[in-house]
Amino acid sequence: MEKVIYFDNNATTKVDERVIKEMLPYFTEHYGNASSKQHAYGWAAEAAIDKARQQVANLIGAEPSEIIFTSGATEACNTAIKGIYKAYKTKGDHIITVKTEHKAVLDTCEYLSENENADITYINVDREGLIDLDELKASIKPTTILIAIMAANNETGVIQPLEKISEIVKQHKIIFFSDATQYAGKMQCDVNEFGIDCMALSAHKFQGPKGIGALYIRRKDPRVSILPLIHGGAQENNRRAGTLNVPLIAGLGKAAEIAQAELWDTNTFTSKLRGYLEHQLLDMPGLRINGTTRDRLYNTSNITFPPDFKLIPE
Repeated sequence: MEKVIYFDNNATTKVDERVIKEMLPYFTEHYGNASSKQHAYGWAAEAAIDKARQQVANLIGAEPSEIIFTSGATEACNTAIKGIYKAYKTKGDHIITVKTEHKAVLDTCEYLSENENADITYINVDREGLIDLDELKASIKPTTILIAIMAANNETGVIQPLEKISEIVKQHKIIFFSDATQYAGKMQCDVNEFGIDCMALSAHKFQGPKGIGALYIRRKDPRVSILPLIHGGAQENNRRAGTLNVPLIAGLGKAAEIAQAELWDTNTFTSKLRGYLEHQLLDMPGLRINGTTRDRLYNTSNITFPPDFKLIPE
C-alpha cells in the first residue's frame, strides 16, 4: 500500500489521542446534562464545561466568562456579525470587511446587506495578501459599527497586522471582530495584546474534534453587546441556547491546553519542513509562492506551479 501524506491541515486536523481520551468519559460515565444542577451527573458535566472554558480562555488570553461555546467557527462568525449588527443597529449600519475573508464572514455580510439593509464595504488586499491600512481608514464612516478582518488567511496563511488594525479601530470606537479559525491554536494569541473585541475559533483546526468551536466576546473596555442567534434556553449567559455538548467541549478544552503547551515545538518543527519543501521547489523555473513570506502561518504554503509542470515525469 502506498504511503499517503496528508497536506490539508488547514481544512481539518487529526484528533489528538489525548483529546479522544479526555472526551470518552463524557459519552459513557459522566453523561449528565450540564444544565441539570440538581444532581451529581449534572455537576460533573458542569465541571467539565468550566474546565474547558478556562482552557480556551488561557489559549487566547481571555477571561473564562468571555468564552461561549458554539458548533464551530461558522456559527461563531454568524453569531458575532449578526449579533453585533442587531445590537448596535441604532448607532449605525456600516460594516467593513475584506474581500479575501472566509465565506462564513462574506456570506453573513451578504445576508445582512440583502435582508437587513446593512451597508457593507469590502476592502482589497495587495499582491502579498495584506490589507492597506490607509484604505481601511478611508472606509470608516460615522455609521461604522463593526470591522471584521480575519487573523490569518486559510489559503495563503497570510497574517494581517492585527495590532495596527486595532489602533485604527480604537480611535473610532468601533468593534473589532476577527475570524481566528486558522490562527488560534497555531500561533501565540492574546486578544488583549491584539486589541480584538470578538473572535471566533474552531477545535478541529488544532487537533480537536469537529462540530465544536468558541466565540470570545469582550466584557470590558469596551463591553461588547451581542444579541443571540439561537433562542430556546439560558445557556451561555443567554447568548447561545441549547444543551451543551459536553464531550466535544471537553475535547476543545484539551486541544487548547495541548496547543498552548506545545506551540513553540510544533511551530519550529513544521516551519523547518515547510522551509525545506519550498527551498527544493523554488529551483523550478516559473514557480511562485503566493502571499507574503514574512508574516504567515508556519504550516501554510500557497504555490503557483509553472504551466508545464508535471507531478509525475513522463
